[in-house]
Amino acid sequence: MVIGPNGEHLGIKSLEDAKTIANFAGLDLVLMSGNSTPAVGKIIDYNKYKYEKSKKQKEAMKKQRETNKEMKEYRLSVTIDVHDFETRVKNAKEYLEKGHKIKVSIRFKGRQMAHPELGREVLERFAEQVKEVSVIDTPVKQEGKNMYLLLAPKK
Repeated sequence: MVIGPNGEHLGIKSLEDAKTIANFAGLDLVLMSGNSTPAVGKIIDYNKYKYEKSKKQKEAMKKQRETNKEMKEYRLSVTIDVHDFETRVKNAKEYLEKGHKIKVSIRFKGRQMAHPELGREVLERFAEQVKEVSVIDTPVKQEGKNMYLLLAPKK
C-alpha cells in the first residue's frame, strides 16, 4: 500500500513501482507499517520526517519534565550569615515561582544539638520570608542530627 506525498492513497503497488514513483517525485519511500498486511509505505522527505519525529519526542520529554516537578534542597546552618540567608531566600523564591518544591534542611554539628530551637527559628524565618510564593507542605521535623521543612508553591 503506497501513500503519496500529499496523503492521497495510490493503492497497492510493487516495491519497484513505489521506488520509481518516489524517485520521480524527488522524495524517499519510507516504510511506515511493515507488520500490517499489506505493508504501508509513504512517499515523503525522510530528513524532514526524522526532524519532525525528534521534535515531537523533545516536546513529549518537556511535558514529562513539567509533570514531574523537581525538589530542590537548601542546606542552612544554625549560624548562617544574613547575606547568605537572603541569597538562599531569593533563589528559593525563583525556584518556587517555577512550580518546584523546596526542602530546607539544617544539619546540627557538635554542641549545636543542645539547642535545636535555634535551628527551628532559622527554618521558620526562612518559611516566613518565602510565604508570599509558598505554603508549608510539611512542618519542621527533626530526624537525628537533621531538621527539615518542605515548602510547596502556591497555586
